[in-house]
Amino acid sequence: MAKFQFRLQSLVKLREAERQQRRIELAEAFHAESLLRQQASQLEQDVREIEKRSRVISSPGRVHVDRVLETHRYKLILKSQIMILDQKEAQLQAEIERRRAALASADRDVRVLEKLRDRKREEHDAAEFKRELKQLDEVALQRWGRDKEEV
Repeated sequence: MAKFQFRLQSLVKLREAERQQRRIELAEAFHAESLLRQQASQLEQDVREIEKRSRVISSPGRVHVDRVLETHRYKLILKSQIMILDQKEAQLQAEIERRRAALASADRDVRVLEKLRDRKREEHDAAEFKRELKQLDEVALQRWGRDKEEV
Protein backbone atom coordinates (compact mmCIF):
# COMPACT_ATOMS: atom_id res chain seq x y z
CA MET A 1 0.00 0.00 0.00
CA ALA A 2 1.44 3.35 -1.04
CA LYS A 3 1.90 5.83 1.76
CA PHE A 4 -0.32 8.91 1.63
CA GLN A 5 1.52 12.17 1.27
CA PHE A 6 -0.36 15.47 1.28
CA ARG A 7 1.25 17.78 -1.23
CA LEU A 8 0.22 20.92 0.64
CA GLN A 9 1.64 19.81 4.01
CA SER A 10 4.20 22.63 4.03
CA LEU A 11 1.36 25.11 3.50
CA VAL A 12 -0.52 23.51 6.40
CA LYS A 13 2.54 24.00 8.61
CA LEU A 14 2.80 27.65 7.54
CA ARG A 15 -0.88 28.24 8.28
CA GLU A 16 -0.58 26.52 11.66
CA ALA A 17 2.43 28.69 12.53
CA GLU A 18 0.47 31.78 11.48
CA ARG A 19 -2.49 30.67 13.62
CA GLN A 20 -0.16 30.16 16.59
CA GLN A 21 1.29 33.64 16.06
CA ARG A 22 -2.23 35.11 16.02
CA ARG A 23 -2.99 33.28 19.29
CA ILE A 24 0.12 34.77 20.87
CA GLU A 25 -0.80 38.25 19.66
CA LEU A 26 -4.32 37.91 21.05
CA ALA A 27 -2.94 36.68 24.39
CA GLU A 28 -0.64 39.72 24.49
CA ALA A 29 -3.60 42.02 23.88
CA PHE A 30 -5.55 40.33 26.68
CA HIS A 31 -2.56 40.75 28.98
CA ALA A 32 -2.33 44.46 28.08
CA GLU A 33 -6.05 44.79 28.79
CA SER A 34 -5.56 43.17 32.19
CA LEU A 35 -2.75 45.59 33.01
CA LEU A 36 -4.87 48.57 31.96
CA ARG A 37 -7.72 47.41 34.14
CA GLN A 38 -5.38 47.01 37.10
CA GLN A 39 -4.05 50.52 36.56
CA ALA A 40 -7.58 51.92 36.28
CA SER A 41 -8.60 50.10 39.43
CA GLN A 42 -5.61 51.50 41.28
CA LEU A 43 -6.38 55.02 40.07
CA GLU A 44 -10.02 54.70 41.15
CA GLN A 45 -8.88 53.53 44.56
CA ASP A 46 -6.54 56.54 44.75
CA VAL A 47 -9.45 58.84 43.87
CA ARG A 48 -11.54 57.36 46.68
CA GLU A 49 -8.67 57.87 49.12
CA ILE A 50 -8.20 61.48 47.98
CA GLU A 51 -11.92 62.14 48.35
CA LYS A 52 -11.77 60.73 51.87
CA ARG A 53 -8.72 62.89 52.64
CA SER A 54 -10.47 65.91 51.15
CA ARG A 55 -13.46 65.40 53.43
CA VAL A 56 -11.17 65.18 56.47
CA ILE A 57 -9.20 68.29 55.45
CA SER A 58 -12.30 70.37 54.80
CA SER A 59 -14.09 69.27 57.97
CA PRO A 60 -15.35 71.96 60.34
CA GLY A 61 -12.65 73.79 62.16
CA ARG A 62 -9.39 75.15 60.88
CA VAL A 63 -9.12 74.63 57.08
CA HIS A 64 -5.80 74.55 55.27
CA VAL A 65 -6.68 76.03 51.91
CA ASP A 66 -3.40 74.97 50.30
CA ARG A 67 -3.99 71.34 51.25
CA VAL A 68 -7.56 71.48 49.97
CA LEU A 69 -6.31 72.91 46.66
CA GLU A 70 -3.54 70.31 46.44
CA THR A 71 -5.91 67.42 47.01
CA HIS A 72 -8.37 68.87 44.52
CA ARG A 73 -5.63 69.26 41.88
CA TYR A 74 -4.37 65.75 42.56
CA LYS A 75 -7.91 64.40 42.24
CA LEU A 76 -8.28 66.16 38.87
CA ILE A 77 -4.97 64.65 37.72
CA LEU A 78 -6.11 61.19 38.76
CA LYS A 79 -9.45 61.61 36.97
CA SER A 80 -7.70 62.77 33.81
CA GLN A 81 -5.44 59.72 34.00
CA ILE A 82 -8.54 57.53 34.36
CA MET A 83 -10.01 59.16 31.25
CA ILE A 84 -6.79 58.52 29.35
CA LEU A 85 -6.85 54.86 30.46
CA ASP A 86 -10.49 54.60 29.35
CA GLN A 87 -9.49 55.88 25.91
CA LYS A 88 -6.62 53.42 25.76
CA GLU A 89 -8.95 50.62 26.82
CA ALA A 90 -11.36 51.52 24.01
CA GLN A 91 -8.49 51.43 21.52
CA LEU A 92 -7.32 48.16 23.00
CA GLN A 93 -10.81 46.66 22.67
CA ALA A 94 -10.75 47.54 18.97
CA GLU A 95 -7.31 45.93 18.67
CA ILE A 96 -8.52 42.82 20.51
CA GLU A 97 -11.44 42.49 18.10
CA ARG A 98 -9.08 42.91 15.15
CA ARG A 99 -6.78 40.22 16.55
CA ARG A 100 -9.73 37.93 17.26
CA ALA A 101 -10.84 38.28 13.65
CA ALA A 102 -7.29 37.56 12.45
CA LEU A 103 -7.15 34.45 14.63
CA ALA A 104 -10.54 33.29 13.38
CA SER A 105 -9.37 33.77 9.79
CA ALA A 106 -6.12 31.88 10.42
CA ASP A 107 -8.03 29.09 12.15
CA ARG A 108 -10.46 28.89 9.24
CA ASP A 109 -7.53 28.64 6.78
CA VAL A 110 -6.04 25.74 8.75
CA ARG A 111 -9.38 23.93 8.98
CA VAL A 112 -9.93 24.28 5.23
CA LEU A 113 -6.55 22.71 4.54
CA GLU A 114 -7.19 19.98 7.10
CA LYS A 115 -10.51 19.13 5.46
CA LEU A 116 -8.81 19.06 2.09
CA ARG A 117 -6.10 16.77 3.49
CA ASP A 118 -8.74 14.46 4.99
CA ARG A 119 -10.66 14.33 1.73
CA LYS A 120 -7.49 13.61 -0.24
CA ARG A 121 -6.55 10.90 2.27
CA GLU A 122 -9.97 9.29 1.84
CA GLU A 123 -9.62 9.46 -1.96
CA HIS A 124 -6.14 7.94 -1.68
CA ASP A 125 -7.38 5.17 0.60
CA ALA A 126 -10.31 4.42 -1.71
CA ALA A 127 -7.99 4.29 -4.74
CA GLU A 128 -5.58 2.01 -2.85
CA PHE A 129 -8.42 -0.26 -1.80
CA LYS A 130 -9.65 -0.40 -5.39
CA ARG A 131 -6.13 -1.17 -6.63
CA GLU A 132 -5.65 -3.93 -4.04
CA LEU A 133 -9.07 -5.37 -4.84
CA LYS A 134 -8.14 -5.44 -8.52
CA GLN A 135 -4.89 -7.25 -7.70
CA LEU A 136 -6.73 -9.78 -5.56
CA ASP A 137 -9.23 -10.35 -8.36
CA GLU A 138 -6.38 -10.94 -10.82
CA VAL A 139 -4.72 -13.42 -8.43
CA ALA A 140 -8.03 -15.21 -7.88
CA LEU A 141 -8.63 -15.33 -11.64
CA GLN A 142 -5.16 -16.74 -12.23
CA ARG A 143 -5.69 -19.44 -9.59
CA TRP A 144 -9.09 -20.25 -10.97
CA GLY A 145 -7.47 -20.65 -14.39
CA ARG A 146 -4.79 -22.97 -12.96
CA ASP A 147 -7.36 -25.01 -11.06
CA LYS A 148 -9.36 -25.48 -14.28
CA GLU A 149 -6.27 -26.63 -16.16
CA GLU A 150 -5.48 -29.25 -13.50
CA VAL A 151 -8.94 -30.77 -13.64
